[in-house]
Amino acid sequence: MLFGKEHVKRYVETDGAEGHDWQGATVLILTTTGRKSGEQRSTPLIYQPYGDAVLVVASNGGADAPPLWYRNLEADPEAHVQVKGDRFTARARTATPEEKPGMWRTMAAVWPAYDEYQTKTDREIPVVVLERV
Repeated sequence: MLFGKEHVKRYVETDGAEGHDWQGATVLILTTTGRKSGEQRSTPLIYQPYGDAVLVVASNGGADAPPLWYRNLEADPEAHVQVKGDRFTARARTATPEEKPGMWRTMAAVWPAYDEYQTKTDREIPVVVLERV
């Protein structure tokens, strides 16, 4: 099973032929700029298309702290996204309270553990909208 840096490496090398389909879900590669280091950081994330955008969830497995990639996006919302062989620049934003319920249902339908993750933390787990620039 692919995970972490190996997942990113194989996904990028194969344009997603290896790593896009993962445990019954679809995965993209999100590359953010480290808010402290300034270095590029790539993370494999479960996603779903949503109109012209794609959605990801900043769950961090239900931990009380958000994932580092989310904190990087808060500092610099411009990111690079790879979905299979399609690579593009995106601007990230957190779903509004009005948008979130429908977007959450979309994501939880493909990865039901998101609902469990939310019960583990008092933190409101964000849904992130990645819109092409």
